[in-house]
Amino acid sequence: MTTPDLERRVNSRLDELYERHVDEHEDEVVEYYDPEAPEEEKESFGVSLVSTDGVAFETGDHDLPFPIQSISKAFVYGMALEDCGREAVLEKVGVEPSGEAFNSIEFDDKARRPHNPMVNAGALATTSLVLHGDEPEKCMERILAALRRYAANDSLHVDEELLAAQFEDTDRNRAIAYLMRSQGMIEGDVEAVLELYLRQCSVFATTHDLGMMAATLANGGVNPETNVRALEGRYVRDVLSVLYTCGMYDAAGQWAYEIGIPAKSGVSGGIMAIVPGKLGIAVYSPGLDEYGNSVRGVKVCEEISDRLGLHVFANESEDILLRAVG
Repeated sequence: MTTPDLERRVNSRLDELYERHVDEHEDEVVEYYDPEAPEEEKESFGVSLVSTDGVAFETGDHDLPFPIQSISKAFVYGMALEDCGREAVLEKVGVEPSGEAFNSIEFDDKARRPHNPMVNAGALATTSLVLHGDEPEKCMERILAALRRYAANDSLHVDEELLAAQFEDTDRNRAIAYLMRSQGMIEGDVEAVLELYLRQCSVFATTHDLGMMAATLANGGVNPETNVRALEGRYVRDVLSVLYTCGMYDAAGQWAYEIGIPAKSGVSGGIMAIVPGKLGIAVYSPGLDEYGNSVRGVKVCEEISDRLGLHVFANESEDILLRAVG
């Protein structure tokens, strides 16, 4: 359990971390999710840590909404597991790192399926499993309900303006989806699958929301603030395993080696990381590296992991909040 003094000390250290990174790493930015965005939006930067007893430590623009984009893949994968079971999902999408870009038109030729649920092809497969032939808008209500349980926030919503813009720029995803249907990897209405996929990517959330969603996964699928279950416990392991090996695009191996915790990034600049049994971490900063991951986000997570001994193989037993202020 945390105490007021410990909370104050952790928040102080978090503010110090923010100040160390807020004016750094600009020379490492390769691109922005929205290159036309005003400069002040490009400089947005928020950090949220949420413990598995529901205490949030936050700094910067942690209450600024942004589109979660590919981070949605983790939660829809969990829904597919609940809807269909582990074996049925494995028939349609694997769990191996692809070593390719997230939008690559590459498949596991031996198993005739996408490599994993965190690349676009795999996400289209899990979206198809969740759709069940329903109308995309109706199914999206179910996805939104699940995301809201993770975040303990009923205001999460689809941004219709962003959705329309994504529809105008989805030729590559459309090509992937039609190719997958031609090879029996997905079934039914390709346009409905695409619509549902783009809708889930167009959900807006804050860094605080994302930290709570990460903490829910860290807490075995139960939201630490509401005590409401968001994902069956037996499938949390599956989601975290795939996030550990495949969640950071084609930099997943480097992330696992250097930072060593399950995570998922999105091209809007968000990163969600999970320390099982202890903590959820969320960072938002739109400047991206060559892999499409937030530059500041990666650096912040690297420092937090190193400082708190979070790497899965670090074998640290001391309480991480005490390490944070030690």
